[in-house]
Amino acid sequence: MTNPVLVEVVRSGFTESAHRGSVVVTAPDGTVRLATGDVTSPMFPRSSNKPLQAVGMLHSGLSYDGADLALACGSHSGEPGHTERVAAMLAAAGLDESALACPPAYPLDETSMHAAAGPLRVTMNCSGKHAAMLATCVAAGWPTDGYEDPAHPLQKAIANAVVSLTGEPIAATGVDGCGAPLFAFSLTGLARSFGRLTQAAPGSDERRVADAMRAHPWLVAGTDREDTRVMKTVPGLLSKVGAEAVWAMSLPDGTALALKLDDGTKRGCAPLGVAVLRHLGVDVSELADLAAPAVLGGGREVGRLRVSWSAP
Repeated sequence: MTNPVLVEVVRSGFTESAHRGSVVVTAPDGTVRLATGDVTSPMFPRSSNKPLQAVGMLHSGLSYDGADLALACGSHSGEPGHTERVAAMLAAAGLDESALACPPAYPLDETSMHAAAGPLRVTMNCSGKHAAMLATCVAAGWPTDGYEDPAHPLQKAIANAVVSLTGEPIAATGVDGCGAPLFAFSLTGLARSFGRLTQAAPGSDERRVADAMRAHPWLVAGTDREDTRVMKTVPGLLSKVGAEAVWAMSLPDGTALALKLDDGTKRGCAPLGVAVLRHLGVDVSELADLAAPAVLGGGREVGRLRVSWSAP
């Protein structure tokens, strides 16, 4: 394991804290091109694994493409355009919100949150994935009850897809915040899987996922969210953020990256992700506010986050 990367919080010229993390970049052939920190130990990728889960669903008979498939891969903000489409996905499968196993939650979008009458399952950020899981069960003739159980045929099919895409065995199975199974593998496996999505043959299940997400970035996240912004800004980029400070991306040629901050603090992800893209020669000039987010004091800027890292 090499020295970790640091995202420093600089307030009034003084470094008050730093987020330690790890970064891996894989080449189009899946070999490690750059690594710093721990990129081989298993970790839970959280929502960064949604594109992999979607591949398992397509392998099992899910017929989604385009917008619905993008939402199945997303962690949406609960804006009206998100929740209305999730409701339509459920209705098309002959189901309603009561079939969702994800917990009720308020929208992530602040405007939508203030307009909400209360927390709902459909406004939970993972409801698109859960609606797709239910639709997959209907298509495959599997029971919808208990679809979130690791022993369910759906979750076994998803686990097989994860193993195939990462090139690693699943080290542990946990429960994600949305209630669905969560599989542990390395940052290197996560990066490698994203590279395989963008390099896959047109029309393949893997490429359908990558193409849907890149064509509909707002459905993957929402207004002003990181995934939305970077996919709109960088042509052909595939991106998916996960909770606990995980982020995976792939360029069109299959060069991919994955990062994780040890303390799970999300605020350090954006500057680190943009720094790695810049190191790879990507034009990130339109992402300056993500590259060095402001630190506020009394409502005014008193510092910045900065990445302290000398790329090998």
